[in-house]
Amino acid sequence: MIVSEYLVLDRSFAHLTNSNARLRKLWTGSAWAEGPVFFRDGNFLLFSDIPNDRIMRFVPDFTGLDGTVSVYRQPCNNTNGHTRDREGRLISCEHGGRRVSRTELDGRITVIADSYNGKKLNSPNDAVVKSDGTIWFTDPSYGILSDLEGWKAEPEYGGCYVFRFNPKDGSLTVVADDFLKPNGIAFSPDEKILYIADTGASHDPDGPKHIRAFDVTEDNKLKNSRVFAECDAGLFDGFRLDTDGRVWSSAGDGVHCFAPDGQLLGKILVPEVVANVCFGGFKRNRLYICGTTSLYAVHVTVTGAQVP
Repeated sequence: MIVSEYLVLDRSFAHLTNSNARLRKLWTGSAWAEGPVFFRDGNFLLFSDIPNDRIMRFVPDFTGLDGTVSVYRQPCNNTNGHTRDREGRLISCEHGGRRVSRTELDGRITVIADSYNGKKLNSPNDAVVKSDGTIWFTDPSYGILSDLEGWKAEPEYGGCYVFRFNPKDGSLTVVADDFLKPNGIAFSPDEKILYIADTGASHDPDGPKHIRAFDVTEDNKLKNSRVFAECDAGLFDGFRLDTDGRVWSSAGDGVHCFAPDGQLLGKILVPEVVANVCFGGFKRNRLYICGTTSLYAVHVTVTGAQVP
């Protein structure tokens, strides 16, 4: 049944959302909004506008319901996904730069990874930082397919891999090499499961449009690959988890919420294709949503898993 902005497929979803909480459009004007990350210590949100080559900054007002948007950085090498490391520094996936970078606390930019075995990366897409400080990121070819979201170029290392970077020794390791277009990535709250979206259907009608789950070993390897969920509207892109292990994923018709066993519980319906989400606010119970041209938000009754 449809309840306002909510499609309730399992009764539990009605208790994860509040039917009185309205989906709010906070800002519009992007060409392709992506990569939201909330800075709780500074009370602001950063997100990418990829084709316009800028990172935007949203600062909520005292009510938390509205706020102001300004340009945080332009140019920015067509950044896509963002996260923060354990020191609170911004980690960015740059399509244009074909690299993963870190913004230091003093504003300097450090290159984390831009090549593998001497060959350029494709166009890093999304990243997550594990509690041991390792940075895990996906590297599809979207940013080099045309000049829209980066610079058109040929892939160099011959695939679209998922990587792990270890800042302690500077090593870059392939953790998965069997994706067509690896995209969103996130750990379960206990970091025992890694979820990775494959959006291969974007360029191959028979390609994957699902999220896969992997068990994470003690030595940071992946095993027991399985399909966690198939997308029934468009494609999954970026996603985040709440503290109980539910997956809140972007999709063609809004945000889909999945139980830890992969059951689709319900949807938050959004009038634009959604690319990515994150939890923010002081209590991490406000879901920020990047929907094509606009930034949306809605309060939910769950708490987002901890991000530095």
